[in-house]
Amino acid sequence: MRLPADTPYLYQEIFAQPQVLTTLLLEESERAKAIVQAARDRDIRMIVMAARGSSDNAALYGKYLFGAMVGLPVAMATPSLFTLYQRPPRLAGTLVVGISQSGQSTDIVTVVETAAQQGAMTLAITNDPDSPLAQVAEFVLPLHAGEERSIAATKTYTAQLMALALLATHWAENKTAWRELTAVPAAVSQALSLADNVARMTERYRYMNTCVVIGRGYNYATAYEIALKLKELTYVVAEPYSSADFQHGPIAVIGDGFPVLLIAPQGRVHPEIQRLAERLRERGAELLAISDVPETLALARTPLPLPAQLPEWLTPFTAVVLGQLFAYHLTLTKDYDPDHPRGLTKVTQTR
Repeated sequence: MRLPADTPYLYQEIFAQPQVLTTLLLEESERAKAIVQAARDRDIRMIVMAARGSSDNAALYGKYLFGAMVGLPVAMATPSLFTLYQRPPRLAGTLVVGISQSGQSTDIVTVVETAAQQGAMTLAITNDPDSPLAQVAEFVLPLHAGEERSIAATKTYTAQLMALALLATHWAENKTAWRELTAVPAAVSQALSLADNVARMTERYRYMNTCVVIGRGYNYATAYEIALKLKELTYVVAEPYSSADFQHGPIAVIGDGFPVLLIAPQGRVHPEIQRLAERLRERGAELLAISDVPETLALARTPLPLPAQLPEWLTPFTAVVLGQLFAYHLTLTKDYDPDHPRGLTKVTQTR
């Protein structure tokens, strides 16, 4: 699809995702296989991931992915233990994965560097193979996303999902999963074909100031990523929740017209989210639903149909694209600049 030259970078990068994912599949499958073999040779039985922002949301996807597909426990690192408190946990015998678009976040670099000093196997997943993170890691899995000029991460986020999926698929030695994974770029293209429909739906939410975003399982990460996009681009106070956690108290905030965005594709968690959708509808919530299940879409005031039948473990790719499109068009509807959110820079340095 050819876009006008003055199209915002964010929109261009959203639409670059099918090619980025295709390139990553073609270029990095063998490298991912070699990294997995090295992990097997060292009898790795636990993974620790370190990340911030959108990369942290990708790591959350990896937590479910490696747990369900490979049977490995995944822990999220606590960078302040390494930097501010200088009391890092013992990491020998683990695979420590640093995930960073830029590879420049000081605290993530410190986690990986410390892990390497302790004798742990270390891996950098980054868009810059010459970055500080890549330099301190034993292995590097480049994202091949090209320069991301918009501040809000889009193509690097789905590329991180793909990198993690490549590793998990090779680790599981699952040929069916590999065939399913190769269908993702085409499915993302189908999701992008709905951009005009999504644009028309956003006018209704011009004055939305707060909402909740709900997912579970593989799409718990999607809820966090869509909520982040809404916060950083539209300045909406968007709070992400697991559908289970939401029912343990936060559901009390729901009343007439309160916006709730549900990520509800078919799969193991769908029956529970369907019951929650019915309960929210009874309470008068304004439901937006990203789903490929007709019964769920029928409950929504604003249905956002997933266009391709992917297995549940891969729906985070297409669901987040619909969320990206919604956040982008809502940004324009609210008359904000999608490429320059207030108070943000592309590289955020934390310790």
